[in-house]
Amino acid sequence: MTDLDERNGGAGGPAPDRRGLLDAVTRYERALMSDDLPALDELFTPGPATLRADATNALVGSTHIAEFRAGRGGAPRRWLRRVHLRWIGPDDAYVVAESDRVGGHGVQTQWWHRDEVGARDADDRRVPPAAAGIGRRWRVQAAHVSGGPAPAGLGNSARPGAGEPVQPPAGESAVWRVRGAGRPLAGGGPGPLAGVRVAVKDLVAVAGQRVGAGVPAWLGEAPVEPRSAPALQRLLDLGAHVEGIAQTDELAFSLMGVNEHYGTPWNAAAPGRVPGGSSSGPAAAVAAGSADLGLGTDTAGSLRVPGSYCGLYAWRPTHAAVPVDGVLPLAEDFDTVGLLARQAALLRTAGLGLLGAGQDGHVATTGPTALWRSQTLMDLATPETALAVDAALTALSVATGLPLRELEIDPGAPAAWTRAFRTVQTAQAWANHGAFLTAHPGAVSTAVRDRFASGASVSPQDLVAARESIQLTRGWLDDVLAGGWLCLPSTATPAPPVDSTAAQVEEARTGTLLLSTLASQTGVPALNLPWGRVGQLPVGLCVLAPRGADTALLDLLETLGPPG
Repeated sequence: MTDLDERNGGAGGPAPDRRGLLDAVTRYERALMSDDLPALDELFTPGPATLRADATNALVGSTHIAEFRAGRGGAPRRWLRRVHLRWIGPDDAYVVAESDRVGGHGVQTQWWHRDEVGARDADDRRVPPAAAGIGRRWRVQAAHVSGGPAPAGLGNSARPGAGEPVQPPAGESAVWRVRGAGRPLAGGGPGPLAGVRVAVKDLVAVAGQRVGAGVPAWLGEAPVEPRSAPALQRLLDLGAHVEGIAQTDELAFSLMGVNEHYGTPWNAAAPGRVPGGSSSGPAAAVAAGSADLGLGTDTAGSLRVPGSYCGLYAWRPTHAAVPVDGVLPLAEDFDTVGLLARQAALLRTAGLGLLGAGQDGHVATTGPTALWRSQTLMDLATPETALAVDAALTALSVATGLPLRELEIDPGAPAAWTRAFRTVQTAQAWANHGAFLTAHPGAVSTAVRDRFASGASVSPQDLVAARESIQLTRGWLDDVLAGGWLCLPSTATPAPPVDSTAAQVEEARTGTLLLSTLASQTGVPALNLPWGRVGQLPVGLCVLAPRGADTALLDLLETLGPPG
């Protein structure tokens, strides 16, 4: 476990002071948001050649830049989403910071240089005496600021306060199984979630409705539910209402969001690409703006994956922190009920409500003291996905002021822990649904049927060995998270195209499982931050916190997101 400044930084060679540079960028962001003029002056290189430009003109000279800042009355509020760092040399770096602003998006490009601070600065009236000592310091040599409307089609993390719903090019049946047609199916009243429209995954009981589980044969035999699941009821009690019951992958045993019976829900954040599953319907509805909140489940990544593919905030709670009564199980050792949202603030409010007054399974905890990054985990994603996630992780470090540290993980570990997870998951999935599938041949697609069938052959000895492996992984991760929160890609790739071959889909699915099953088998809470971009496609940064630290993890959203 080392600081990232001990690692090489890009093709330009060693980056011996990465941490020092990120500390300087953090100080700059905080000074900018608090309009701390002396701190901002200190962070720009003094002299006549320092440059600051925007859409109106270029200011040349540190004195003119300081006068501009003093007269503008502060910079607009912004929230960092990606920070790209490229090394020019050991003492020079190119930093591009992308941020959300109310009603728009901004980009700031800076050339940072590390130079000697000495007598020259002592003669400059803008430099505080305490800063005039001899040393080496990162400061801005040149900066360019631009701003504009939020890019289209990137989910709400790039366009806070999205307006009218985006209409899918085809019918709604791929997204919604039941919709209220202007009238909520349940709920609606006073409370902090008043007016919030919830898309409920078709595994969760809604009073007066049936659970369809993405399979027509299952729906045909399902009874009408006498009451809503407790997790849903908690949201209704806070004023939310059910906009409709949204589709799921067949019996929730998929990660792609493709359903042979109902079709593929349209991904408004990445048109022509899958939304991710198995909480595919809620994710598609929220991404399109036809719902505000998605209530879904996550067993192997079924909230985090669609969150990554659709550009949404997603929260998988600590295992057993939210009741799963009234929710159709897949693998009870790993099943959780959580949320999807376009807005960070809404996810936090709803997440705290979902934990409930008693906060089942919750323990008090403080926030992290550091952020862990693992090259082993980054290497599980495609190179362009890893670059995008690294930019989001750097933004998270700068926004929170938390140092980035490198965590060394055996390259063979992810495959081993995923095998153990899959052994238990498939065995439990077959135990839960094998009888139905045997009695209804052809009820699900071939790929899903084969996934279930693999669980029928799991021996008791294999199950014991897998559970022992999971316990070892759980203990290891507990130790890691005691020293900082672990950050990794939510998915191995952006959303695959809808017309991908079966082999391409399976490759994306397999790569993502190597990343997603760590939180699932250890029971820790996970938060998808939808900040990464591969071209125009969203990808997520996943943050893992200690078991029971859901409140602290959700509280992170207060710092990171614009208000809803």
